[in-house]
This record gives sequence, structure tokens and C-alpha cells, in this order.
Amino acid sequence: MRRLWKGGPRFITLGRGLLDLVLPPRTLEGDPALSGGLSAQAWSRVTFLDDPVCDGCGAAQPFDSGGVTHCPLCQAQPRAFSRARAACVYDEHSRDLILKLKHADRTDLSGLFARWLSRAAAPLLDEADAIAPVPMHPGRLLRRRYNQAAEIARPLARLSGATYLPDALVRRRDTDSQGGKSASGRRRNVAAAFVVPESRRHRVIGRKIVLVDDVLTTGATAEGCARALKAAGAAQVTLAVVARVTEIQARPI
Repeated sequence: MRRLWKGGPRFITLGRGLLDLVLPPRTLEGDPALSGGLSAQAWSRVTFLDDPVCDGCGAAQPFDSGGVTHCPLCQAQPRAFSRARAACVYDEHSRDLILKLKHADRTDLSGLFARWLSRAAAPLLDEADAIAPVPMHPGRLLRRRYNQAAEIARPLARLSGATYLPDALVRRRDTDSQGGKSASGRRRNVAAAFVVPESRRHRVIGRKIVLVDDVLTTGATAEGCARALKAAGAAQVTLAVVARVTEIQARPI
């Protein structure tokens, strides 16, 4: 029998919240769940990124030099976004959680990721005026029904007190998936894909904006978004992501 209606992400999250009042959440292993429905074991498997990290891309650094540092790659090739932070390393453990949010309607995880970022990206949030998610093309949004970056950015804005800009930045071209592409291929794929419409520039001009996404790989998508925001008059663009790949993972296979 064909299903005639499927609830949106906010309805699903509300339903899960009401159910949790009656049946306390438990993990797949049957143990009581910690924050976000994760077991203690699941928490211990996630590799969180703490200082010292590169101020430019958020990558872990081998030692603390006692000040703000940039990795050799960021020193050699400055990015359109001035600073970046990631909550954790993108590996088999964090990937499972992110894909549940992205493809399995687990929008309840967005609040957990926002809390992770409120800690990891605190240096960026402290000076931010506004928070904007990496946008999704309307056609893809219609198929998926929600933008995972927006689901994370919305509660993060509430936690930080910054203005939430859900649609100041738009994706005007439905790009191919970035998966499996080389760094140069990713840059070509998103070239000129993002823009701030003229009617929305007043929301961007002069503001320090934190751009939010789920995963940082080569940074091509974030670069495209940051360039569009700066071209529209943003004073500064920084980047906050849930997880980032290592440099080895980022190389084309």
C-alpha cells in the first residue's frame, strides 16, 4: 500500500521527543543512551579534535606552539574562509552518525552535533554575528526534504545567540556529488554554484559569518560559499563542520 504522507524533520523530531518521555531512549545494544542516543562505547570511539589545531583548516597539529598556528598547507595556500574548526575526525565511527542524519531521517542528531560545534567552534562563535548553512539546491532539497547543514546550523545559532541566516546563500546549480572526485574535480564541480541574491545582500554586508556544514574534505564547497558571501559584502567568513577528513583521506583514490 502506497504511503500517502511522510512527516518532515521537525515533525519526526517532535514525535521522537514525545516518545522519549514515555520510553527513555536506549541504544541498539539495549543500554541506556547518553546525550543524542549514543552509548558510552559509541562516545569513546569518536575521535574529537581538541587544541592544538590549525587555525586555518581545523586539522590536528602535532604540538602546541603556544599561539595561533597555521599548518603548512594553509600557509602556502590561504583559503577564502579565514578560520575553521571541526568537532571530530571523519572516520568509520563519526561517518555512521553523520550518514544517519544525512540519509536516514535522524534529524534528532542535529542537536547533538550543534552542541559539539558550540564547544569546538567556540573561538569562531565568540566573534560571529551570524550563522549560515551550506545550501542545498531546491531540487535536491525537495527529494531529501531537509538540508542536514541547516538542521545543524539552526540549533547552533540558538546556542550561540548569533543571527540565523537560513537562505541568504543559495546554490543556483544542482552540482554532482563531490564523492569520489579529486580536489581539482571538486573545485570545478562547485565553481560559481553559490550566490547571495541581490535582495538578500543586506543580511550579509558587514557581518562576520560562520558557515556550517557536516563534513570538510578538500574545502572546495566551503571555498565556493565563502567567496560568494565575501563578494556580497561579508566582513569575514569562518567555517564550522562536524567532522573533517585527514589529509591522507582527502587524497583521490
